[in-house]
Amino acid sequence: MKLLVYGINFAPELTGIGKYTGEMVAWLAAQGHDVRVVTAPPYYPDWAVWPGYNAARYVTENWNGATVVRTPLWVPRKVTGTRRLLHLASFALSSIPALLAQWHWKPDVVWVTEPPLFCSPAALAFARLRSAKAWLHIQDYEVDAAFELGLLKGERVRSIVASMERRLMRGFDRISTISMRMMERASGKGTDSARLVSLPNWADVSGIRPLSGESPYRAELGIPSDAVVALYSGNMGAKQGLELLAETASLLADHPDLRFVFCGNGAGRADLMKRCEKLPNVCFLDLQPMERLGDLLGLADIHLLPQRADAADLVMPSKLTGMLSSGRPVVAGAGPETELGQVTAKCGIAVPPDDPKAFADAVRLLASQPERRRELGIHARTYAEENFDRDAVLRQFERDLQACVAETRR
Repeated sequence: MKLLVYGINFAPELTGIGKYTGEMVAWLAAQGHDVRVVTAPPYYPDWAVWPGYNAARYVTENWNGATVVRTPLWVPRKVTGTRRLLHLASFALSSIPALLAQWHWKPDVVWVTEPPLFCSPAALAFARLRSAKAWLHIQDYEVDAAFELGLLKGERVRSIVASMERRLMRGFDRISTISMRMMERASGKGTDSARLVSLPNWADVSGIRPLSGESPYRAELGIPSDAVVALYSGNMGAKQGLELLAETASLLADHPDLRFVFCGNGAGRADLMKRCEKLPNVCFLDLQPMERLGDLLGLADIHLLPQRADAADLVMPSKLTGMLSSGRPVVAGAGPETELGQVTAKCGIAVPPDDPKAFADAVRLLASQPERRRELGIHARTYAEENFDRDAVLRQFERDLQACVAETRR
């Protein structure tokens, strides 16, 4: 197959959409498919273009068997709702020449990721003019999330934007997303079941495994062997409700055998560090290299997964797959009716979102029950093996792509 991947985030970004899109492209290229990517220079989650990359010009590179075209991009130093829209619009506009440059190559499928939905009109037009299938993969419902999180406001504006979103979604031959609740939401936006595909985020369950001994991070961070480590690892942005982490650590500051490790980068990190500056039970790490991810996740005795109530079921946290693969229990802020809450109930403790006392009580409880942590960790690992194995997920995705291409060739 010839697959054109179109989206703002891509490898070598270590978290979120960039991580998964990069792994997908590398996997498909390794199977012998011809893959090209139109993307931006890496900037996430720091909101600064990485050293060695240029935000002002077009650059073509070869990456793990795929051809990658990086386009100019404007990255705001301070992220607001308006600036985020301008940021996404800058990529949507600058990427059009790179998209048109693939005209003579004639891909079988144009695969675009949301966010940003801004790229959808160009992707749809290009696919139709080249008789290719158009595939939209939804990692986040950015329109819904923008209003729920207060980045965009106004009922009339929401009605107009939602109508445009539905119209765009109707134009795609396939729409995939990462959880059953998100598929239900796509149906609610007018997508018929014949065009819906499940494509969950995955984990490298062979590379991220329960550790047989202590994580080397304990010695590096000076954490005693008998201390219980509560770990948050991932992007530090607006949707995570990071203030809950600081409040939880503060409520448990009188437990000297409980240590908190907050690992990640993003727009919310500075505020979180300020909230924690007087807490001796907290330490911070930058995002760690992928080759050390297994050791990092294995540092946890308890994984922490805060989630804002107003983002419930709008996103399925991608970091969950690695947490469960590491064979450690999770404390998550999620209602019992949400998919995240239902998964967490099998592998840890789900508490009401935005409730620091409930979150702290759950952490305290698990910290005092090593046998329960062990049992829940076994359930977590089993769930990951059965639902998130990377090769199994991507093999099914490959079959779905081939079925899509076969329809094109009839």
